[in-house]
Amino acid sequence: MSITPESVKELLESEDFGMRIRGLNQLREIEIETAFEMVQPLITDDNTRVRYAAVSQLDTLGNKEKEKCLAILRDRLFNDPEPDVQAAAADAIGGLKLVEAFEDLANVFHDSSEWLVQFSIIAALGELGDARGFDLLKEALESDNNLLQTAAIGSMGELGDNRAIPLLSTFVDNEDWQIRYRLAQALGRLGGDEAQAVIAKLANDESEQVAQEAKNNLR
Repeated sequence: MSITPESVKELLESEDFGMRIRGLNQLREIEIETAFEMVQPLITDDNTRVRYAAVSQLDTLGNKEKEKCLAILRDRLFNDPEPDVQAAAADAIGGLKLVEAFEDLANVFHDSSEWLVQFSIIAALGELGDARGFDLLKEALESDNNLLQTAAIGSMGELGDNRAIPLLSTFVDNEDWQIRYRLAQALGRLGGDEAQAVIAKLANDESEQVAQEAKNNLR
């Protein structure tokens, strides 16, 4: 059976949340402008999983409607009762590079006690590419949460601000190999002699994965 806007609409209007999620997945198979119109009612669905699935699609469906997406995602970031959906909104803001929402991300990062929301905001800052994100990433680097630190290291690499190099270099002997792995990637993106010196050290790391990734980033 072929997937059509009509068949997807029937799924999206089902009383069964599983069918609505199936319909959301099938939106990828139809014309993007039509899919964007059809996804919007599901963004405030009563079911958390449906809202999450709907919001998660906005970074692919909303490229031609960024102003509308900005309003939608701000609303979910501030007002959705579920951290998963707030996190998905932060992800989509980064994916769409909605720099107008930077202050919103920063405010929610400081106000939220949910690590998942904070993690998604820090990860989104790299994609967002806004230089104002540097100080917030620096703050996350100083967190006692390894996942936040890992996300901040990756986003520092994406942001491309060489002020990050001395901050990142302090993680070269971190006990978590995943942090050291992400460090090799980030420093490779940042480049320069100082970064390369740290990468050279990581090329001899006790973790095979870290050592190989460092070697991949040696120039």
